Amino acid sequence: MNIFEEAQVRKAEYQTRRHFLWKCMTGLGAAALTSLIGCNWLKSGNDSSSPTGGLVRDLSKPFMPLEPHFPAKAKSVIFLHMAGAPSQLELFDYKPVLQKLNGLDCPPSLLEGKKFAFIKGVPKMLGPQAKFQQFGQSGAWVSQHLPEFSKMVDEVSFLKAMYTDQFNHAPAQLLMQTGNARLGKPSIGAWATYGLGSENENLPGFIVLLSGGKAPDAGKAGYGSGFLPTVYQGVECRQHGEPVLYVGDPAGMSRDLRKKSIETINAVNQLHYQEMKDPETISRISQYEMAFNMQVSVPEVMDINKEPAYIHDLYGTQPGKASFANNCLLARRLVEKGVRFVQLFDWGWDSHGNDPNNALDKGFGNLCHTIDKPVAALLQDLKMRGLLDETLVVWGAEFGRTPMQENREGKEMAFKGRDHHTDAFTVWMAGGGIKGGYTHGETDEIGYYGISGRTSVFDLQATILNQLGMDHERLTYAFQGRNFRLTDVHGKVIKEVIA
Repeated sequence: MNIFEEAQVRKAEYQTRRHFLWKCMTGLGAAALTSLIGCNWLKSGNDSSSPTGGLVRDLSKPFMPLEPHFPAKAKSVIFLHMAGAPSQLELFDYKPVLQKLNGLDCPPSLLEGKKFAFIKGVPKMLGPQAKFQQFGQSGAWVSQHLPEFSKMVDEVSFLKAMYTDQFNHAPAQLLMQTGNARLGKPSIGAWATYGLGSENENLPGFIVLLSGGKAPDAGKAGYGSGFLPTVYQGVECRQHGEPVLYVGDPAGMSRDLRKKSIETINAVNQLHYQEMKDPETISRISQYEMAFNMQVSVPEVMDINKEPAYIHDLYGTQPGKASFANNCLLARRLVEKGVRFVQLFDWGWDSHGNDPNNALDKGFGNLCHTIDKPVAALLQDLKMRGLLDETLVVWGAEFGRTPMQENREGKEMAFKGRDHHTDAFTVWMAGGGIKGGYTHGETDEIGYYGISGRTSVFDLQATILNQLGMDHERLTYAFQGRNFRLTDVHGKVIKEVIA
């Protein structure tokens, strides 16, 4: 048998195996395969009688709005994630007792059985590196670093005793955003858009905006779709150049020609789907159609030049410049257009004491200044437009910071800094049916442990979905033989913060 004849035999064997797999997609074969991988793409709707929510999606219309499990308090979410984890002890969790302990050796009881990212030996206690004052009718404590935000505290519920089980950035960010410290799980934005769809068919349901000069440590997995269809992953938009890379027409191609080419490609994809029944093919068709629609809709919504001068003054925005302020204004514009979930990541908050740009006694105040005015403006702007009641705003990070000073490798650092801390940090929520002027949870007198109202990352996720009208235990997806959910086997709704 020559090489040509051998190749023909192998081709025939391949085609026979492929034919067998195609046949498995029909009749009893399809039923068996469905039981293994979960064919949630056959129809759409939320079956409230099903113990798992019964959500099934028509991926030819992936963002078609679906009814929530129960009446929703919020239509959209804006999640402000400060990547690197700012110190709650310099922002919201005022501890005067810690000031009295400043410079003393850390008690052994605080170190026994504990793991830290960098602390070695016996570190020194570190008092607050900021001045605090009470604000609003609620009397919330806020530091000098956030003078504009302090005016908005009566719109906010603070979660003062949040905790996690991950003390390194990437896994902790993944846990916060996907409910799992390992790669491969869908992000909360993907779950929300899968479960509810979006109210604007010309824009993605889940949009991501980055600032701070770098992407979060978890990378794109922090806003990916995991095992959900890829159409639900976060679409990263840029503030200069093309808002989305490669969404524009190639040189010499008109919009009409582009439309015809997409129609031709999708006709081929449709034939492929009819043969293979692969849901990702339908997802790909939807992505081509969405990309075509985005060519007009995305540049329009990303153009903040159209905003009046008083809005730019309110946020401190500079059109054409990549900044957290611009992203906050864009977030308002996006939810105003019906985008379901807007994720902002601001990088650079890892205050260890070895970098003056974010050290607590150096650049930390400057970082706070970059977010203070925009965050306050976002809350104020949403409220002025009647959008705050239906938009849930979440601010937080992946973990907190220790009450002792970091002594990397047992050596005192050049600047004041704190190590990663899993047992206590602060997250706040506003709008979307959340109580204003309320604080839930309390830490001990040095901010080391939560002593009341402790809430986990999973509790936060469950509460976000709850405000969107989704039961976190019923929003599931069949994958690899089991029903997965964002909170896995954890989480309870934090009912105390719900208005």
